[in-house]
Amino acid sequence: MCGIVGVVGRGPVNQDIYDALLLLQHRGQDATGIATAEPNGVMHMSKSRGMVREGFRTRDMRALLGNVGLGHVRYATKGTASSEEEAQPFYVNAPYGLILIHNGNLTNTRELTQDMAQRDRRHLNSSSDTELLLNVLAGELQATTSPVDLDPERIFEAVARTHRRIEGAYAVISVIAGYGLLAFRDPFGIRPLILGRRTAEDGKDEWVVASESLVLENADYEVVRDIEPGEAVFITDEGELFSKQCADAPQLSPCSFEYVYLARPDSIMNGISVYEARLRMGAKLAATIAKHVPLDEIDVVMPIPDSSRPAAMEVARVLGIEYREGFYKNHYIGRTFIMPGQAVRKKSVRQKLNAMSSEFRGKNVLLIDDSIVRGTTSKQIIEMARDAGAKSVTFASAAPPVRYPHVYGINMPSSKELIAHGRTIPEIAEALGCDHLVYQEVDDLRDAIVEGATGGQAFADLDMSCFDGRYVTGTVSEEYLGWVEQTQGS
Repeated sequence: MCGIVGVVGRGPVNQDIYDALLLLQHRGQDATGIATAEPNGVMHMSKSRGMVREGFRTRDMRALLGNVGLGHVRYATKGTASSEEEAQPFYVNAPYGLILIHNGNLTNTRELTQDMAQRDRRHLNSSSDTELLLNVLAGELQATTSPVDLDPERIFEAVARTHRRIEGAYAVISVIAGYGLLAFRDPFGIRPLILGRRTAEDGKDEWVVASESLVLENADYEVVRDIEPGEAVFITDEGELFSKQCADAPQLSPCSFEYVYLARPDSIMNGISVYEARLRMGAKLAATIAKHVPLDEIDVVMPIPDSSRPAAMEVARVLGIEYREGFYKNHYIGRTFIMPGQAVRKKSVRQKLNAMSSEFRGKNVLLIDDSIVRGTTSKQIIEMARDAGAKSVTFASAAPPVRYPHVYGINMPSSKELIAHGRTIPEIAEALGCDHLVYQEVDDLRDAIVEGATGGQAFADLDMSCFDGRYVTGTVSEEYLGWVEQTQGS
């Protein structure tokens, strides 16, 4: 999971990109980068470890000249989280000069790495799958080169050939020096990408593509539509837009975890309001709680801030139990789920949350979280509730048990790290230290998301692989999962 944005403007775009990255900061905190291009093809780039506000100084922003550009916030799933060299964007000088950013995860990196050496004769300088993707695209653009200038049809042919070579989840934005901005999405639409437009002072169009709709709304762009699965959009330096379906058999199968946790609640993805999806998750979870827990033994419902708040409010409303806020969150601490390494996550939980004793003392509390992944955070939160005086603690997850690795851009490479893997729900409850534990049903989560689809969105499927072990691309084997578990850590 990363946050990406690309802008084609009528004037300098550096500030617009910076502002967009601030809005996407929740999608990645390891590193950040911005690249821009001038009409003459000269490119500029600045990238840094850490958060957006600390990553760019005034001198960096002044050097980012040009009316076309892109930006990235990184959450490492491939490569090394601590390496500034592996921060995005990545650049190659041929053909034309390409800068590229990517959200997602490629699942055939072993084959592609071999191809780079033996077929494409391209050198890779990192273990990042983004650098792989960039070089595949560059090679396919090179293969379509002719004596005439690059045109949209040749670009779309290169994207089509890229689709046929790479597997996994990817939302991509690239700048081609002297030509414009290219954006495309994997044939399953696993990772999100949305297109927006606004009118500049000279009456001409300015364009943005971004991971989440809140970027568009904040900068007064009109939401045009989601980029379709498999589709490519090319916008020239002058703001002329071209689009084409470049995949052989596209189908919309977005990642369910975007709606559970990753996206901001004020975003709309694939025609579905994230906030309203989380409300529906809460309503369905309430019905499951009522089946398994004596309601007269619950005094208050409390969310684990912030992403579980809509679900918790709906649980309280449906069950007719008082809703209270028992945890205060320090918003200057990053999201613990996406921090690299278990030790860092564990240390950060108590820095991030503080339990208010006045809300817990002597009460039977029902805590609602968006999900339980490794269990590290949940266990500490339950301990905090007890230390604050809770009489009993019931814990409920708005998502089903996370039992399988996620290989499409979320940092869950090993099933051994997942507390639900190989355990029954009573065994998980014992490991967490709660009195009762309730999970959302898999079918209920699916319904809570897809019931909100509007605007003619046709969901062929929903990627719920970390819950049900079924990988929508059909290319993820047991051998591959074993390799990932052996070679990658979170």
